[in-house]
Amino acid sequence: MKRINLLSQRLANQIAAGEVVERPASVVKELMENSLDAGATRLEVDVEQGGVKLLRIRDDGQGIHKEDLALALSRHATSKIAELDDLEAIASLGFRGEALASISSVSRLKMTSRARETAADSANGETAWQVEAEGQEMEARLQPAAHAAGTTVEVRDLFFNTPARKKFLKTEKTEFSRIDEVLKRLALSRFDVMFALNHNQRAIHKLLPATTDTERARRVGLVCGPAFVENSVFIEREAAGMRLWGWVSLPTFSRSQADLQYFYVNGRIIRDKLVTHAVKQAYRDVLFHGRHPAYVLYFEMDPAGVDVNVHPTKHEVRFRDSRLVHDFLFSSLHKALASLQPQDQLANSEAGGWGHGIRSIEQTAFAAPEQSSLGLAGVGGEHTGADHFAGAATGVPRGSYAPISNWQTSSVDPAAVREQIANYAQLSEIDGDKEVPPLGFAIAQLHGIYILAQNKDGLIVVDMHAAHERITYERMKTACVNEELKTQPLLVPISIAVSSSEADCAESQRELLFGLGLELERVAAESIVVRQIPAILRNANVEQLVRDVLSDVLEYGSSERVQAHQDELLSTMACHGSVRANRHLTIPEMNALLRDMEITERSGQCNHGRPTWVYQSLSQLDKLFLRGQ
Repeated sequence: MKRINLLSQRLANQIAAGEVVERPASVVKELMENSLDAGATRLEVDVEQGGVKLLRIRDDGQGIHKEDLALALSRHATSKIAELDDLEAIASLGFRGEALASISSVSRLKMTSRARETAADSANGETAWQVEAEGQEMEARLQPAAHAAGTTVEVRDLFFNTPARKKFLKTEKTEFSRIDEVLKRLALSRFDVMFALNHNQRAIHKLLPATTDTERARRVGLVCGPAFVENSVFIEREAAGMRLWGWVSLPTFSRSQADLQYFYVNGRIIRDKLVTHAVKQAYRDVLFHGRHPAYVLYFEMDPAGVDVNVHPTKHEVRFRDSRLVHDFLFSSLHKALASLQPQDQLANSEAGGWGHGIRSIEQTAFAAPEQSSLGLAGVGGEHTGADHFAGAATGVPRGSYAPISNWQTSSVDPAAVREQIANYAQLSEIDGDKEVPPLGFAIAQLHGIYILAQNKDGLIVVDMHAAHERITYERMKTACVNEELKTQPLLVPISIAVSSSEADCAESQRELLFGLGLELERVAAESIVVRQIPAILRNANVEQLVRDVLSDVLEYGSSERVQAHQDELLSTMACHGSVRANRHLTIPEMNALLRDMEITERSGQCNHGRPTWVYQSLSQLDKLFLRGQ
């Protein structure tokens, strides 16, 4: 039987280094976090050969006193916590006291520091001091040195004494890219600090302190790319002692990978399943399948409400009231995305080109916009849509429009004449002083699919099916929540032949489907009858609608899961109730659709996350045709 031995200090340090020092980027992260905890306002990082040959981090922080320099290289030596109660509310980035000891055990480390001068220190000629350690195989040497207030840590020949670890490193380019990412993450966490990065004596970044909103947005653009800033919205919300602020991308600006997602809790970047789920749920209705949102978000709360001591790398945290945090994050983002309307998305479109620009949403904008009192009757409904549109176009209250009397003309179609006259009158307002709706007025329909509209500044192109699908979906969701979903009995019930599993599903989930406006009755082993449908879907292909809904219900399984996926079922139903491609719309019908888009939540995307409209300004059109050049 093998005897139990006590590990040597050196071996224990190297084992600990396996948790803390995975690669050069890990060293940079630990040392930069130490500098920020020390109150640094300037951080300079020099890297050679991807960090394997040299890593040098210099700061202007509080510095370390002579008596503490050698002690700082010992395991579990820290000035950030002193007793057990301090772990209950950690406000610093580091607190374990393992970084310097672990780094020095696998490298040649030199640390030079000078504590910030006081009047007494200056009178006594206080100087800087330097300590060196090499793989912790010898005693740390202490000697005087020349250095300004602050600390410089040099790490050379990383893993020189553990060649097996060194073999697992990637190429110089890959290792440096990870260092670059670490610096970017920290630069986004502290706008008040200057960050500089050099690689092989070449300047890579120099991010100056950002104190104003414009400067902060500029730093975000430098780190995440200008396209992110141009296609994002700034949000800010406070509730229950929590605060969330930052930038979230518009749904039309999504990524194939989850690589542009920065989430900070009290200044510490984390990747947490709870946070990821809350964000994903907020984007559920507006993001294309398989795509990922981009965001730079800052979450602030009482440090006592979050435990950061749950993972060696401190990338994960545990919230003491996880449900409250999840609901706050979800509701904040969900309402911010819902509040986006075409006028918001057009605010800075000149900078963004086709698509949408950035606009700040104040906290007061979190109330959901008023829903239209009328359905999109002109599109597949009972009315022409002219009465729905007239109020918005002329300033007359919605619903008070009186139709023009029928014209008695034998040579022309009276309806066509009225439509053209109304359209010319609307378009003439664009060149005048009257207020023009954000999405303007319809001028034509293209290939039975797209609506072309003209506003004061350019051209709007709308995918009419995608837009109507979103409008129908939002109205059905609102009606279900308020238990106001109107149904329409079928004059002649429709009999549908289905599989036995589909018939079983229709029978077992009858009450739940009835709550969605579908009344289905099983009449045989493989046959069901449809007796009523939602009134808003009166023109849908009923048989195909029912088959698709049953398919979804079978996929979700239990009643609980079906209830949880109610929005997905409504989305499927809304798709069937939307105006189809190649259907000719009149000008009033097109304008009715545009007006409904302007007051519908999330109208910028269809239920599947595709954009419903795009915009091209006159200046951009001029560039296409080289006008004025």
